[in-house]
Amino acid sequence: MQDLIVQRPEGLYCPPGDFYIDPWRPVDRAVITHAHADHARMGHGHYLAATPSEGVLRSRLGTGIQLQNLDYGEQITHNGVTLSLHPAGHVLGSAQVRLAHDGQIWVASGDYKVAPDATCVPFEPVRCDVFITESTFGLPIYRWRPDAEIFAEINAWWAGNAAAGKASVVMCYSFGKAQRILSGLDAGIAPIVVHGAVQSLNQVYRAAGVQLPETKMVSDISDAADFKRALVLCPPGAAGGPWIKRFGDFSDAFASGWMQLRGARRRGGYDKGFVLSDHADWPGLMGAIGATGASRVIVTHGSVPVLVRYLTEQGLQAEAFHTEYGDDPVEEQVLVAEPPAGTPAAGAADGATDAPAAA
Repeated sequence: MQDLIVQRPEGLYCPPGDFYIDPWRPVDRAVITHAHADHARMGHGHYLAATPSEGVLRSRLGTGIQLQNLDYGEQITHNGVTLSLHPAGHVLGSAQVRLAHDGQIWVASGDYKVAPDATCVPFEPVRCDVFITESTFGLPIYRWRPDAEIFAEINAWWAGNAAAGKASVVMCYSFGKAQRILSGLDAGIAPIVVHGAVQSLNQVYRAAGVQLPETKMVSDISDAADFKRALVLCPPGAAGGPWIKRFGDFSDAFASGWMQLRGARRRGGYDKGFVLSDHADWPGLMGAIGATGASRVIVTHGSVPVLVRYLTEQGLQAEAFHTEYGDDPVEEQVLVAEPPAGTPAAGAADGATDAPAAA
């Protein structure tokens, strides 16, 4: 029986359907799981994506792209392959791709997380025969605490700094991570100031109906004292430029799943490290894979050998796809950690596997 998804130089390809999923080379037809640039690239002839992702895709790829929207759960048939998109819980508009053809059901998950997130639709397990899973945090050491606890830590740190007349600068990825942090902030502490890269995505999220607290640009601040009390959200690339200097003597932090690594904050030189990721942790991966009921699992981008070996030991047919996910050129990122043996290499951007700077 023919596989529904195979590897090609252009990306993951569906032979009977004659389309690609998150291809990394220009193709005629691309199904996009989410708008991080390692999964949604420019140059495709036709794009298909979940309806909530439209604003982000057009803001990143251009308003003129040929984009077809598909509501979650809605089915279409192309060349005899029935396709539907289901929530992945990763970022706004993220989706898993379900394909049904000739008695087989395959699901390509893209990137996903199972933890609740007020800024996107929760992950939905989809029953299938074959499941293609990421493995960004595919090691047992990765276990996330509840968001409410992390948000409480951020707010307490911010309030303490504000009382001391010092700004609180949180460096994080502008798409997804920044909005998730915003959803948990206590806006009554002091003003929230964001970099332009964050503000543009905030506008897209608000247009999609996501509730976020008021955020200001630097140009909106008229009282210099507000700079010394503000919570500031910016991409890591802003840390070395003149933009950050207007906040004077500030305390800085990094929000990333890689902050769970011993020594990550110290190597990055940050005052604080908040463990917050938009990817599934080890229990999340195990739960998601188990909920699909799949007997065959294909692992992509991340701790691939570790997860393949573990799943094989659990009696599943496990293998790997080599992909080119792992680098988002939209923003400059900084290196903050050296993962232990078996984890992805450092240095790429969030939404990607090899992303200690932002995941």
